[in-house]
Amino acid sequence: MISQFRVREIAENREISLSPYAVKSKHSRGRLRDEEPCPVRTAFQRDRDRIVYSKAFRRLKHKTQVFLAPQSDHYVTRLTHTLEVSQVARTIARALNLNEDLTEAIALGHDLGHTPFGHVGEEVLDELYCHGFRHNEQSLRIVDLLENDGLGLNLTWEVRDGILNHSKSRANILEDWDKVGTLEGEVCRLADIVAYINHDIDDATRAGVITEGNLPLSAVMVLGNSHSQRINTMVCDIIEQSWAVTGNSPTRPTITMSLDVIKATNTLRQFLFERVYNWHSAQAEAEKCRGILRQLYAYLNKHEDRLPPEYALYSDEAERRVVDYIAGMTDQYAMKLAEELSLTKDVVK
Repeated sequence: MISQFRVREIAENREISLSPYAVKSKHSRGRLRDEEPCPVRTAFQRDRDRIVYSKAFRRLKHKTQVFLAPQSDHYVTRLTHTLEVSQVARTIARALNLNEDLTEAIALGHDLGHTPFGHVGEEVLDELYCHGFRHNEQSLRIVDLLENDGLGLNLTWEVRDGILNHSKSRANILEDWDKVGTLEGEVCRLADIVAYINHDIDDATRAGVITEGNLPLSAVMVLGNSHSQRINTMVCDIIEQSWAVTGNSPTRPTITMSLDVIKATNTLRQFLFERVYNWHSAQAEAEKCRGILRQLYAYLNKHEDRLPPEYALYSDEAERRVVDYIAGMTDQYAMKLAEELSLTKDVVK
């Protein structure tokens, strides 16, 4: 019978067979605060579980991706997006013999800091807050501080690095690649792109904003004309172009795509910005959501006593506490709270 205290050691020893470029659990750079290792789980498995059991992770099910507070059950939410990113990332990591547990933990935690109302909410907080707002930085703030009554989740350096550096520029999906500290983090960054491009096309088609026939022909010719074809092309290309990570290259390899697939992927992203994201951002529904968040921001900065008392633990700056509170709201909660506050005589209109 195997002692429970050997289970983790067996799992760590199994990682010896991973790619020489994979991060091994027992070689992690460590946590913000030292703690005794789990007798059963590796460090990255423990991080994954802490993220899954966090309150911020649960709230993702009621935060929308692009189409705000939709009535249909089939539109993507932040939670379903996160699960899709995790599935794509694990597939790539397994094929390249990287650390699948680390990859999964990064993928599950990468969007914890997203605001209500998708990127519309992020734009509003970035506009209002004097120090600016980025959801990847908020995700790191959640796991470092806001969860667990101000103690955070105390995750490993590698997971925290992957969460912070998963964001891409609009112009080029591979820009600032050197900021990612692990290949597993690079996998998640590309898996995020693969997931959201394809499910956003599906959602936009479901909403009648576009049709499959509207997609740029140059991208369709390279990636395919269906959801499954595009994902299969992208994932297989990433694996093929990144295959050097399984060997002993004299220089650190990267997770990448071929030039044709990069060009086609960027073409699809630009199409989505022009035909879906920018269009949707200009709709009355999006403007209503902006108004809700601006109203909440103004009101809560004048009536800080309406904040839950635990937010006093998170910052000495009142405005920062308001940002933390609003960023953590679900779409429904933000709308409900704004409706409640509008009934008071001193509500900000």
